Amino acid sequence: MNTAHLAVFSPVDSTARVDAVVRRLADAIALGLLADGEQLPSEAQLAGRLGVSTVTLREALMALRQRDLVETRRGRGGGSFVRVPADPSVAEFEGRLRAYSVGDLRDLGDHYTAIAGAAARLAAQRSLEQDVAPLWRSIDEMATTSDARRARVEGRFHIELAAASQSARLTQEEIRLQADIGPLLWLSRSGTTRHDEMMAEHRAIAEAVQRGDAGEARDVAERHVLDAVEHLIELRLLET
Repeated sequence: MNTAHLAVFSPVDSTARVDAVVRRLADAIALGLLADGEQLPSEAQLAGRLGVSTVTLREALMALRQRDLVETRRGRGGGSFVRVPADPSVAEFEGRLRAYSVGDLRDLGDHYTAIAGAAARLAAQRSLEQDVAPLWRSIDEMATTSDARRARVEGRFHIELAAASQSARLTQEEIRLQADIGPLLWLSRSGTTRHDEMMAEHRAIAEAVQRGDAGEARDVAERHVLDAVEHLIELRLLET
């Protein structure tokens, strides 16, 4: 199990546990951390990993089934299986963007920049070769996929970066932020010119992490997020 999966299946907060389990698993599914058709651990195993009772887990799985994010099969070979939703459409993207004010976007951007910078800095200091390899795989995939799919891979890159920091809390926060604002940030920068810019930024982050340059990794990651947020704010202002 990789570090990102460990973060997904680590204990949830003690308050509102059903909601916390639903949010944790729904975010992981939406971001592609759990693959379409992937079988979840058994109820007993999953409840143990998340630190909740089996009753709480069953309520959470029921809520996920109602959202078509999980399918439960009975009999031999049965269990709970992931159903990844379709990539967001342009109309859905525009609807999500209208839900945020410019102030909201700036605040989220400030918070996300701090998380991204810290994750990149720690990844450069702590990561091993096997931690950096997923970053390059995601970069290769971004180069050949569609805009909608690319946004999901972009989110996965940042989660893998946080996972390389060896911090479960940072990884969990990265997952939450990617689910909240990631699709807006990365879809907003679709198009050939912006795609080339983003690919260059991703490579610069991965290279800095690989050579252990913590300051450069932090600076490039922060600029990368700030540029995306500023472009998103520009789009939001065009709608007013």
